[in-house]
Amino acid sequence: MVQFSSPDFDHAFAALADATRRGVLDHLAVTEASVTELAQAFEMTLTGMKKHLTVLETAGLVVTRKVGRVRTCRLGPRRLEEEARWLERHRQRWAARFQALDEVLGELTNEERQDGPRSGE
Repeated sequence: MVQFSSPDFDHAFAALADATRRGVLDHLAVTEASVTELAQAFEMTLTGMKKHLTVLETAGLVVTRKVGRVRTCRLGPRRLEEEARWLERHRQRWAARFQALDEVLGELTNEERQDGPRSGE
């Protein structure tokens, strides 16, 4: 099987696949937060939030640091450029396909108008 992406790429999409993790990234884009604050904000247990943060850390999207008894989270160094390029390539392909479909449908509509209604319609 051909591999088209790097492990980081796969980890990033896995991390972004979950709504809670996307919400955590949105939250951390505004301000740093402790694990406890995040768990409260998302109405989940500390254990549940830690699992989400582990996935985000593995993808490089979040960094945590422990100061005393508090573990603080912030956005990580990863900027998702590779993923954005991949998405843009596929967006362009789909846009071209939809444009081609629009053209075919337009031609069919014009032909139908020129030919008039078909019998039985």
